[in-house]
Amino acid sequence: MPLLDQIQRDMVAAMKAKEEVRLGAVRMIKTALSKWQADNAKPLDEAAELQILSILVKQRKESIEMFRNAGREESAAKEEAELAIVESYMPAAPTEAEIDAAIAAAVAETGVTDKAKMGLVMNAAKAKLAGKRLDGKVLSDKVRAALS
Repeated sequence: MPLLDQIQRDMVAAMKAKEEVRLGAVRMIKTALSKWQADNAKPLDEAAELQILSILVKQRKESIEMFRNAGREESAAKEEAELAIVESYMPAAPTEAEIDAAIAAAVAETGVTDKAKMGLVMNAAKAKLAGKRLDGKVLSDKVRAALS
C-alpha cells in the first residue's frame, strides 16, 4: 500500500480516536509528502518517501536539542512524540552487527586500508545496507574507526 494511503487511513483513525499529537504528526507527514509530489509533478517512489521521512526525523531531532538547550522540556517532549510517530513509518534501522558486517565486507571488497579513500568503503557499505534506515554519521564514524 502506498505510504500516502496509509497516512490518510492513520489520519482518519487519529481523528476518530481524538489523538491530538498523532493527528498533528500524521498531518505533517502528509503535507511533506504532498508538497514533494506537487513540486516534482510526479508520483512518490520509495526512495523519495524515505528521503522525506529522513528530513522530518532530522528536523525533529534538531528541534529536541534546541528546546532542551532552551529549557523547554514540554516542547521537547512533544517533538519526541512526533519523532516516534515519524520513525514508525520508516524501515527498520540496521543493527550494530549488521553495520559492522557491511563495513567489513565493504573493506574486503574495495581493498581500501587508509582514510583517504574512505568514500569508497562508505558507498559499498551503503549499498550492502540498502533498504534500511541508515544514519550517515554513524556509518561514517564506524568506517573511520575500521580504517584506523
